[in-house]
Amino acid sequence: MKNIQPHRIKTITEFHRLRELPKPEHPLISVINLETVGHLRLEEPVSLVFDYYSISLKRNFSGKFRYGQQEYDFDEGIMFFMAPGQLLRIEPDANNGSQQTGWMLLVHPDFLWNTPLAKTIRQYEYFDYSVHEALFLSEKEEATIINIIQNIRQEYHSNIDKFSQDIIIAQLELLLTYAERFYQRQFITRKITNHKILDQLEEALTAWFNSDDLIRKGLPTVQYIAETLHVSPNYLSGLLKVLTGQSTQQLIHEKLIEKAKEKLSTTDQSVSEIAYELGFEHPQSFSKLFKNKMKVTPLEFRQSFN
Repeated sequence: MKNIQPHRIKTITEFHRLRELPKPEHPLISVINLETVGHLRLEEPVSLVFDYYSISLKRNFSGKFRYGQQEYDFDEGIMFFMAPGQLLRIEPDANNGSQQTGWMLLVHPDFLWNTPLAKTIRQYEYFDYSVHEALFLSEKEEATIINIIQNIRQEYHSNIDKFSQDIIIAQLELLLTYAERFYQRQFITRKITNHKILDQLEEALTAWFNSDDLIRKGLPTVQYIAETLHVSPNYLSGLLKVLTGQSTQQLIHEKLIEKAKEKLSTTDQSVSEIAYELGFEHPQSFSKLFKNKMKVTPLEFRQSFN
């Protein structure tokens, strides 16, 4: 893939200018109806970095986004979320001539200044999800989101007064809470895709702990597992918590304990030897984890088989 120097867009006004849109009515927040925006005519891929939050609801996007490990075609009503400073790569698609539809909500961090949302907005993990982990909406869910976005647009188009920011912030919080609810629903309803990820996770952990090179490799990290499955760590963690009730780290430890129990019950290796073989630098760390999970020490577990 060709390395492209990203173009940083610092203000919402600059974004409007680049997309040949009228000057925004408010410099720190803007709602854009994508039907009013012309095709993004690209001959080559482009990489962008925004200095503001972007919440998009899109259909029929004439191109492909890369934001994370994979590409995604916008041919359904889906949402995705970007925080300031994240890199977005757009690739042209000459075969797609359909008109894109949907909405974009742009919010500069300065708009949130001195409000609780300024601190809490980054707690919504979906701002760190990748595009192929986007939020699929039902028609009813899409209508709910569009209604909130239009409320925000109407408020800043009205005469600005001392209540305007509070009302818009409340609508933003409502939108983010609905998105959280819909993501939790998606983890459950998209069962085939999600259970494929679970199967792949099982295979990845089994392959890691069956390796003869654990002494050098050490324990698998959450980042490594997420990259192996082509998902972001936050998305994987959210998915696993809904489907299994455990985090990625807890499932790594569970697989580790399974392997440890196998070695303790079928070999004569010392606890220290087993700890090193499983990738621990210090046997004490292994013994502490084992007792925390099994409520007995490794030696006590082994003695229960004699």
